[in-house]
Amino acid sequence: MDITLLNLNTPLEFINQAMKKSLIGNLGIEVVKIAEGLVEGFLPLSEKNSRPDGILHGGANLAFAETLAGLGSMLLVDLKEFDVLGTQVSGNHTGILSEGKALGEAKIIHRGNKTHIWNVDVKNEEGRLISTVRVTNMIVKRND
Repeated sequence: MDITLLNLNTPLEFINQAMKKSLIGNLGIEVVKIAEGLVEGFLPLSEKNSRPDGILHGGANLAFAETLAGLGSMLLVDLKEFDVLGTQVSGNHTGILSEGKALGEAKIIHRGNKTHIWNVDVKNEEGRLISTVRVTNMIVKRND
């Protein structure tokens, strides 16, 4: 898939397929909902994204949040003209995930011309907060 063609009308199966051969796919991240200013997905716990004791690795959790927020920003800009670059990720882990999957909901809280700021809440399947993450994306002219 040509990533510059990505938009809110792109079917989820195409988005998920395009991410398979990357860190995103290796971690097991899948997107389940896209809308303007909102992206939802899940991250199933596996040996590829856990600590040696079997709980979800905090870094994998942050990569999950950055993936959802990055995709959200990509859906809001003309990717033929602009690129989206993650510039800051900061998370507070409030719980652990030792089984099942993490569910993430990314919502935009600032949509500027040069920066987007997202809040991403990651919860377990019962709805208990695992992490809350703030992601800043920089919007730059492509090839600058």
